[in-house]
Amino acid sequence: MSVNRRDFLKLAGVTGCSLLAGAPRRSEAAMTSIEFYGMLIDTTKCIGCRSCEEACNEQNGLPKPEVSFSSESVFETKRDTSPGAFTVLNRFSNGKNPDNPVFVRRQCLHCCQPACASACLTRAMQKTVEGPVIYNKDRCMGCRYCMIACPFDIPKFEYSSPLPYIRKCIFCYDRLKAGERPACVEACPEGASIFGTRRELLEIARTRIYENPDRYVHRIYGEHEVGGTGTMYLSAVPFEELGFRNDVGTTPYPEHTTGFLYGVPLVFVLWPSILIGLSYLAENGNKERNHEEEE
Repeated sequence: MSVNRRDFLKLAGVTGCSLLAGAPRRSEAAMTSIEFYGMLIDTTKCIGCRSCEEACNEQNGLPKPEVSFSSESVFETKRDTSPGAFTVLNRFSNGKNPDNPVFVRRQCLHCCQPACASACLTRAMQKTVEGPVIYNKDRCMGCRYCMIACPFDIPKFEYSSPLPYIRKCIFCYDRLKAGERPACVEACPEGASIFGTRRELLEIARTRIYENPDRYVHRIYGEHEVGGTGTMYLSAVPFEELGFRNDVGTTPYPEHTTGFLYGVPLVFVLWPSILIGLSYLAENGNKERNHEEEE
């Protein structure tokens, strides 16, 4: 099929508009006054039973871990989330009380203004008005910008799968819409995980610190980090000793990256398409000239 210059430029223009339409924007949730739901994790109450892991795996149809849920050996190495484990529990030493280690759950923090959703060109990663940051695999084009953008290294790509997608905790969004609590909260036997609106959780956290000033570090991790997160933590040990990042700042990441990300589609997607199209037109032109010379 022959493509003339006018048709090609028209196609390029439509492509550019389509890409820019998927450019970073503030999520609908970030622009509403609806109170996000979230979770408060009190690490002083966690006993390391890993019931949260088991419930998460069962809820999301994930495989059972290689190490049994009842085995202590799992804590010998620090684990990260993966396509097959959205929630993992790690053990840390407690300098204040060596006989009582600290157990810390690692999973998506569901940022109030998530960098992963801002970086997503197709809105496959999206902040919902209820609070969870969810993923729609049918929209994903596999660019993995969400992985690069996330300051907590949460979205994981299924590199070993023949049909790979991004995988991460979505805060049991289906359960949430049905009026139920996330599976990990439901399964916690010690009440180390509390579900509620972010405002309620902050009030609970501040009250616990105020009433037990010697028990807690006077800080709520996630209250201000990257503009605030849906999953927040309390601890008796400084957060930097528990693997938490202290260098993420308090400004939402989309405010740092919007200018750059708007240019990403043009530089990395549209420009190569234009070059390929021009090369195709040039090749077509040469073939037509050669054909005319032969005649």
